[in-house]
Amino acid sequence: MSTTEPGRPEASWRQIWRDLGYMLPGLPIAVASFVVAIAGLALGVGLFVVAFAGLAIMVGTLAAARGFAHTERRRVGWVERREVRPFHYRQVNGNLLGRLLGRLRDQQSWRDWTFAVLILPVRVLTWSLTIVWLALSIALTPLTLLAWAVSGGGGFRGLPRVFAYVLRGLVTLESMLVWGMLTDENAELRARAEALTHSRASAVQAEADTLRRVERDIHDGPQQRLVRLTMDLESAQRRFDNHDHNTALPLLEGAVNQTKEALAELRAVSRGIAPPILTDRGLPAALAAATARNPIPTTLDTTLHDNERLPSSIENAAYFVVTEALTNAAKHADATQCTVTVHRLDNTLHVQITDNGRGGAHPGKGHGLTGLNDRLTGIDATLDITSPPGNGTTITAQLPIPTQ
Repeated sequence: MSTTEPGRPEASWRQIWRDLGYMLPGLPIAVASFVVAIAGLALGVGLFVVAFAGLAIMVGTLAAARGFAHTERRRVGWVERREVRPFHYRQVNGNLLGRLLGRLRDQQSWRDWTFAVLILPVRVLTWSLTIVWLALSIALTPLTLLAWAVSGGGGFRGLPRVFAYVLRGLVTLESMLVWGMLTDENAELRARAEALTHSRASAVQAEADTLRRVERDIHDGPQQRLVRLTMDLESAQRRFDNHDHNTALPLLEGAVNQTKEALAELRAVSRGIAPPILTDRGLPAALAAATARNPIPTTLDTTLHDNERLPSSIENAAYFVVTEALTNAAKHADATQCTVTVHRLDNTLHVQITDNGRGGAHPGKGHGLTGLNDRLTGIDATLDITSPPGNGTTITAQLPIPTQ
């Protein structure tokens, strides 16, 4: 919190103007928040018999209280020169009714509503005292100037100092109420713990899905080819034993082809886990290889240096996002051009994949993007998919890079 240095009248004046800039608009804001909070709750409860209308009004009232709370946090943050936090609002999902009920169960929204009601009597007191002191100071200005002239300037410091102390005390009273009701460290910690639990569960689920996919791909591809290869070799061996070399040779040629195809399929499966090029040469080289073999013409734009290495979890996740997005575009998008952009900004890796296909992609619609969100949640990354029908798809991921 800012303090005023007693021996510096210029510092006192700066703080006085700052505190006045906070206090003077306070009463109109408090009156507006009080009226909205009380009237909205009364109307919502009164119309609760018309369930949806009353519920919507109450949720709207809580939303308005949240807006007033954000305003107060910004005002206190401005006057104290520090951010007012932490606070946490409940995330709501589902259908319209579920979202409305979820917002009604949000504890911080009700704390905001309570603050909107309680702040009015407090602010009537603080605002009235501010106006009285301001009027008194203005009225005493002639006497202050006279004292300044008589004392050679020494008497001028007393009034600003006293007024600054009184005004600072009033501001502190209000800011304590804001810090006490509009922040909630315990709720923030609980939300963080829940997010970490969800991240761990998502990471475990993503790994389980990857293992099932690898098992399915091996079973449907290389395993079947190896079974056929074994049968062909056994058949060729029997024919060699019977000195039927002419019919054995085609079986051996087929076995060689089966071996090559099985190796190619095993390499394709391994790319979905952690390809050797990613482990040995890093993300830029692995992305260059992935975009080069994509059946759709793909442009790679990255600011990462060839020898720049990131934590393995970040490299694996970024590679997975790019390859899954390119695979989805090749299978479903009917695209003719893709662009992969990878940039590092401070401690965040930004990955974006765009195509000019038909759009309409969504993680929940079986488009091959279902596992992306779970994989990224495990490392506290975020995923955004923009895919309007007929206008292509843009997949954006932001991966926080752990500090070493």
